[in-house]
Amino acid sequence: MVRGTPIGSIDVKLRKLLILAILAPWATAFGQGSTNYESGVHYQVLSPTQPTSSGPDQVEVAEFFMYSCPACYNFEPFVEQWLGMKPDYVNFIRIPTVWNPAVRLHGQAYYAAEALGRIEEMHAPFFREMHVNGNFLQTESAIAAFFEQFDVGEDEFASAFGSFAVHTKLQRADELTRRYRVASTPSIVVNGKYVTNASMAGGYAQLMELVAELAAAERAGD
Repeated sequence: MVRGTPIGSIDVKLRKLLILAILAPWATAFGQGSTNYESGVHYQVLSPTQPTSSGPDQVEVAEFFMYSCPACYNFEPFVEQWLGMKPDYVNFIRIPTVWNPAVRLHGQAYYAAEALGRIEEMHAPFFREMHVNGNFLQTESAIAAFFEQFDVGEDEFASAFGSFAVHTKLQRADELTRRYRVASTPSIVVNGKYVTNASMAGGYAQLMELVAELAAAERAGD
């Protein structure tokens, strides 16, 4: 995991304002070129380029994450602010890593919430439950109790959590993690071609600037 300076203790509204101020200078990067970043230093180029699940007129940006990862928790506000700025041609997806049984359980919870149509409502609370409340959701029963906070009953949770569709997505997540050679979280893959993370880019804000530039380059066919 990439370690970052904890910012979870800052008031939520102030935190968002600070991040917005950090991101504002590169908000136009989607339409501009730059020589700030270098292949092999700030990002890796996958060879061959891997297929994506997005349409041919879209540039896919995939975030690989773990709910238990402190760096992923610190990175999340940057992602949320960026999502409000990204152009329509960018299709953003999240992929939970499933490197061990504990994080696989959390990935299963992510896809269960998605299957229930509740992931947008529950994604940020998942992080807060672990990193603010200290509840690391280490068992299926603990996760079920967490889902109950969002009015998801025991039977509804069990049906989604153990479904074939959720297990299929977990297998796909494992396959993509290996195919994209993701070795740490959070990591970003742009259009099945570029892999980067905050350590390579120089920080969370720089990572999002780099993602914007790579996505714009893909859109332009560079």
